[in-house]
Amino acid sequence: MIDFSKNYFALFGLEPKFQTDLAHLEQSFRALQAQVHPDKFSSAGDAERRLSMQSSTHVNEAYQTLKQPMSRARYLLSLHGVDTQEETNTAMPADFLMQQMEWREAIGEATEAADAAALDHLTNQLRHAIKSLHDELGHQLDQQHDYAGAAGAVRKLRFFDKLREEINDALEALET
Repeated sequence: MIDFSKNYFALFGLEPKFQTDLAHLEQSFRALQAQVHPDKFSSAGDAERRLSMQSSTHVNEAYQTLKQPMSRARYLLSLHGVDTQEETNTAMPADFLMQQMEWREAIGEATEAADAAALDHLTNQLRHAIKSLHDELGHQLDQQHDYAGAAGAVRKLRFFDKLREEINDALEALET
């Protein structure tokens, strides 16, 4: 079975870095699941089946955490004892907040005008902003070891996720 004391990166044989090899993560995930999947232990005793189920669940949780950039960043920060304080710390730089307001206004205007092209344009702008923030986050975590700055970047990504949801909701509303 697996070693539950290993961090998620070690579990998959990866360095604990934000910019991680996703292909290696996928390969390691599949190999581990092949070893611990409950179907493989269907005729084993109760204790072995239970351990297999726990191992499989742990491997799935680790994979899901490392596969997504935001959860991977949160996890890396937690390994360094840093809480992102997403629920309690909503302080953001003024220029970032202004950008958020402008995007929300643009979403509202595009929704009101039933302008799917404008919403698609906003989606592309947001995708670019998220990519830039992922690059910045990778630099903060992997090169600078600026965990406070990285926690701030994760909080910004949370704002971007909410914007993405608003745009998707607006696009869905136009389709109906």
